[in-house]
Amino acid sequence: MPVTAGTAPACPGPPHALALLAAAHGGPALAVTAITGLLTLRGGLHPLDAAAVTAAVFAGQLTIGWGNDLLDLSRDRAVGRTDKPLAVGSLPARWVARALVMAALASLVLSSIAGWRSALVNVVLATGAGHAYNFGLKATPWSWVPYACGFGMLPSVITLAASPPHWAPWWMTAAGATLGVGAHLLNVLPDLADDEATGVRGLPHRIGERPSRVLAAVLLTAASVLAVTGPAGFPPVWAWTALALVTVLAVLTWFGHGRAPFRAAATVALLDVVLLMAA
Repeated sequence: MPVTAGTAPACPGPPHALALLAAAHGGPALAVTAITGLLTLRGGLHPLDAAAVTAAVFAGQLTIGWGNDLLDLSRDRAVGRTDKPLAVGSLPARWVARALVMAALASLVLSSIAGWRSALVNVVLATGAGHAYNFGLKATPWSWVPYACGFGMLPSVITLAASPPHWAPWWMTAAGATLGVGAHLLNVLPDLADDEATGVRGLPHRIGERPSRVLAAVLLTAASVLAVTGPAGFPPVWAWTALALVTVLAVLTWFGHGRAPFRAAATVALLDVVLLMAA
């Protein structure tokens, strides 16, 4: 049955399910979840714990995305964001609010399966950091802190679910944190003008587009170095090869033109993830 203007179906159908995923910033949420899942496999977790941690992180990421779009609804409409289902009215806000509550409860339950230590770090330091960003830090010079905290703590969410529970190595925490800040700088670049128009001035807005791009390249390269040199033993040849490629891409990020610098930096971020998995 067709839906008339101004009304909404009784329950979400497939198109609205896709809109819900879009409102949750599904791409980044799925990327973080995939990284978590691969790290749980590398970390040797019990299959039940690995599934619980991965699902808990995914549910937490959904709450961050939905919370962001709910809080930014007026801003997104003011600048005419057509890529936001809430902003264009194709998704009722009450559905998003209900989905956020359900995902938050799911994240709490799933996190508890893996133990209170992992649950506490995931809920407070990883997911909580994302909500701190949404609730105001993104408009301050400290906009990078939630990304450093969230990405830096992600490895410990996994290792604290292991037996025996333990914190992730310092170099892995540092690599995750620098990767997170670099990702923050890259993620904000396409929206600098829209954010400025609605009063959002985080670190990237304050230092400008080119300095943000260069700083992102430096941080992502640092994450690569930590991932290669941090583990015990001499790094394998392929790791040095990857690090050399990162260096070339970093130079392209600094001196390239058009979309090439952004794509080069994004490729460095992907290589960082691969190096962390291997480490």
